[in-house]
Amino acid sequence: MSQQQPSRGQSFTQFVERVGHKIPDPVIIFMAFYPLAFLATILLGGHTFETIGAGGEPVGYQILPMYQAEHVRWIFDNALLQNWLAFGNGVLAVIMVVMLAIGVAENSGLFAALIKRAGTHIPQQWLPLLLMFLGITSSVATDAGYLVLIPLAGLLYAGLGKNPLIGMAAAFAGVSAGFSANLIPGTPIDVIIGMNAQVFAESQGIPFTTADGAPLRPATMHYWFIATSTVVLAFTGAWVTRRFVEPKLEHAPFEVPPDINPGEFEVGEAERRGLKAAGWGLLVAAAAIGGLILGPLGAYTDESGQEVLPFLNNIILLISLFFIIEGVFFGYASGNFRGVADVVKAMVKQMNTMGYILVLTFFSYNFLGLLRYSGLGSYITYLGAEALVGLGLQEFPVLLLIGFVLTTALINLFIGGLTSKWMLLGPIFVPMLYFVNPAMTPDLVAAAFRVADSATNIITPMMVYSGVILSFMRKYRPGLGFGDMLLIMLPYSVVFLVVWTALLVAFFVVGIPLGF
Repeated sequence: MSQQQPSRGQSFTQFVERVGHKIPDPVIIFMAFYPLAFLATILLGGHTFETIGAGGEPVGYQILPMYQAEHVRWIFDNALLQNWLAFGNGVLAVIMVVMLAIGVAENSGLFAALIKRAGTHIPQQWLPLLLMFLGITSSVATDAGYLVLIPLAGLLYAGLGKNPLIGMAAAFAGVSAGFSANLIPGTPIDVIIGMNAQVFAESQGIPFTTADGAPLRPATMHYWFIATSTVVLAFTGAWVTRRFVEPKLEHAPFEVPPDINPGEFEVGEAERRGLKAAGWGLLVAAAAIGGLILGPLGAYTDESGQEVLPFLNNIILLISLFFIIEGVFFGYASGNFRGVADVVKAMVKQMNTMGYILVLTFFSYNFLGLLRYSGLGSYITYLGAEALVGLGLQEFPVLLLIGFVLTTALINLFIGGLTSKWMLLGPIFVPMLYFVNPAMTPDLVAAAFRVADSATNIITPMMVYSGVILSFMRKYRPGLGFGDMLLIMLPYSVVFLVVWTALLVAFFVVGIPLGF
């Protein structure tokens, strides 16, 4: 008997898996980069070069030989505080505060209950669109989107007598391929991307402003773009479902195993009480935040005549306060919280997920600190910019934008994790693309990264939840392989990448602000 040949999807998945497994963990990559960078400063120590500053003036640089005693002392003196905990004026601390607030809301059961409530009240004709919309907006609470919405989508389709994989594919596309879009500002994604982009830019003298010179706010610099993206991707995903996925799967065989329990995804009495209380919590949160905005955080004019907006400068803390209030109201009413200790446990549980981020940032931030202090980072940026200018790409910013999107989308197939990829790519491309063409501002480059990082999540086995989703789908179709799942999800990935990139290019060409 001849051996069965793998399908194209299966072959591609096996290729991605082979390559991905050969790539070290990002933490190990940064651990290796540090001594290599140190060695490079020894070889290039004393080398001088010149770039053009933000105002068009020449700026001179010199690479410092880091083996000298004063520079070695700098490494040890700054390793813990300046280069890690205080990196970028406390990027890590802001990320942790946001995660604490999200932890209270998520571990109270609020997000799961909202998804169940919305999912079980979806009219059949709107099912693909609303599943897509719920998936995209659920990215604020990653676990709830993957572990509640996707199984619920399968159950909803099974209840209609349709192939459950259709609903699960739509929900998976929304949760994962639309990961960076949302209607909520100041999400953990916004903080990680925005605040680090500011550090990457300012470390090499790049103004953290729009093309018009307006200062950028890290947490909201993409809001108009991601809010628009939420709507555009929801309709796009619904169209892909109707046009490609349903015709492919509507006549495919499936089975509903006896252990599938519809009651598992119904809103229970305790959750109903929690949602009712969360409604009152919404009023309390709105009153508290409104009082702060109209009171101590209200707008005022400083001594120089400039209008200051403290509420926008503190929007991350205000949004965190909102999630804490909502989570506490839901948690106590539903019985998931019985005392302050349970709220603390919810925060601690969320912090347990930060362990990898702490390890990653220690090595990556110290590596970035070494690049900045030694001048080696500026030299890498200088070489890359010179190469792009040599190709004549400075005259074609749209091509630069699309090229960066495609590069990131390809890398995303082999390296998982938004933070780790941004730490690898951001320090190089944020200043480099600006030096090639000043229209490539930090917010624009960061937005391009968000598009590419999300769109190919659903077609790589390197994505952390890919195995979980495959196991969910196998309940209805035993024997389903990664390659089969890839072929189901491929239309979403391709169309999302094209449409989302086109939307970003349209914002850029027309001059629409990405955020506020």
